[in-house]
Parts: sequence; structure tokens; C-alpha cells
Amino acid sequence: MRAFTYERARDAVAAARIVASRPDAKFIAGGTNLLDLMKLEIETPTHLVDVQDLGFDRIEKTRDGGLRIGALVTNTDLAADERVRRDYGVLTRAIVAGASGQLRNKASTAGNLLQRTRCPYFYDTNMACNKRKPGSGCAAIGGYSRQLGVIGVSNACIATFPGDMAVAMRVLDASIETIDGAGARRTIPIADFHRLWGDRPDVDTVLKPGELITAVTLPRPIGGQHFYEKVRDRASYAYALVSVAAVIQRDGSGRVAFGGVAPRPWRVEAADALLPQGAAAVTARAFQGATPTKDNAFKLPLATRALASVIAQAKA
Repeated sequence: MRAFTYERARDAVAAARIVASRPDAKFIAGGTNLLDLMKLEIETPTHLVDVQDLGFDRIEKTRDGGLRIGALVTNTDLAADERVRRDYGVLTRAIVAGASGQLRNKASTAGNLLQRTRCPYFYDTNMACNKRKPGSGCAAIGGYSRQLGVIGVSNACIATFPGDMAVAMRVLDASIETIDGAGARRTIPIADFHRLWGDRPDVDTVLKPGELITAVTLPRPIGGQHFYEKVRDRASYAYALVSVAAVIQRDGSGRVAFGGVAPRPWRVEAADALLPQGAAAVTARAFQGATPTKDNAFKLPLATRALASVIAQAKA
């Protein structure tokens, strides 16, 4: 790990101003992803701004009956919250499937949204990676790509977003609240938050330099049965080969989002309308235009089978 300086922020706007003014600076909260990347010298900030004291650690009701989740709420507290378990069960299920208890005790809501890909070529600094070093190439293209993306990828990068929590938030239509160094606030629908790689895979989200996440807002509950089905190589906290977050109503209608397949949680609203027709109809529409490799083409039928399992559970 390279040397760095450190300070604890006392004010959100000041913290955002510092990070915006210094391209070598990063925010840190739980640090469960950033510190690992610093140890490998994939991330090399020379200054860390610790935001843990900013008070964004509460879960509160909104005026329209939803929930506002502070950016610093831990995964453990979020998954265990009675209101989340009762009204947003898909979120609790996704978080518990995502990491060990020790990690959930430290990982923050905002940090979970911002975690970087687990592509093995991104983590191997001896290999070409446009995400780690723009313009160096993508060793995953033509390499071993079993765990990588099948849709929404590009000629510059085929990595996937690795998280579980965000897949559930995508099916719930969450919104992300931010503040910048000038005190300006904005709300970003989660559908627009994570970028498709295009020719800039080094840029993961639409956040501007120094823009700080302050909260995530969930709309009022939508009812139905909530499911999170995660298919992985081992049961003990592996990243998803394919995951399915679904909310299914009594009449068979509902919403579906997929993880482990794309640069962001993958939901195609037009595919939601096909749920009453079955899993094959949904995935045919959701993965229309997919470009799998020979190593990961199995993810397409696997997504269909995972969704079929969810539909069967809903009917049981």
C-alpha cells in the first residue's frame, strides 16, 4: 500500500469540496472494498476523507410512506430493520446473500453501491485492463470470462457490477441522493446511477468528482412476494454468476432485475410485463441483444432457470 494522508470530515459540503479539488483524494467509510484495492495498488489515493462522522446513519420514513436510508447505514442494520424486512423483503434477502456478517457490520449503504468489479483481470495488475488503466486493453476479451458480462458490455470491457444490494434496489426503483462541494443536491434514479462501460469503463457511475452520496430513498411499499435467488460457485459468500431479484404479485405480474450479468443491475421494464407468460418470455426480452462469450453463454439459460425457480416458489 502506498503512503496516504487522512482526515475525518465534520461537514458534508466541506468533505465534497476537498475531494472535488483533489483528484488524488477519495471518500472512505467502511472501507471494505477501497482498502483491499489500495493494498493491491489498484486504487492509489494519496488522501482519504473519512465521512463516518457525518450522521448519515439513520433509516427514516418519508412523507409518501417510503424509507430514506442514510448513506452510512451498515448492511447489518439495513437488513435487520423491521420495516425493511416487512415491506422490502427482497432487500434484506439480497444483503444477507451478499457477504459475511463481519463485512456486513462494516459495509455502508453508499459503499455497497460504489463497489468495484471483481473481474480477475482488474485485480491482476500484470494484465491489461481498461478499467484499471484506461487505454491498456482488456485481457478478459479473449481470455477466461466465465464470471463476466453477457449484456451491456463493450469492446473495451466485459466486467460486471458485483453487488447484490443494488439489484434489489433496482427492482424497488430506489433513488440516490447526493451533495456536492457547492452544496447542490440532486436525486439520481438507480436505473441511471451505474454506467454501461462504453469506451470509458474506468468510470463506474454518473457521480461527478467529489459528489457525495447522502442517502438512498425507497418508494412506498409495492406489496407482493419478495425473492432473491443467487446462483454462485459456492454457498459461502461468493459473487453471483446470476442473481434474480423479484417482486411477484398474486396475479403473476411483477418486477424482475438480474445481477452478475452486466455492468449494472440489469432490469428491462418491458420484460416485467411478460412475467405472467413465464421465465423464458421474460429472459428472452431482458437479454435481447446479449453478447456472451463461449465461457459464459451458460448464464443465459441459467438466468431463465433461476427465474423459473422464483416463479415456482411464488406459486407454491
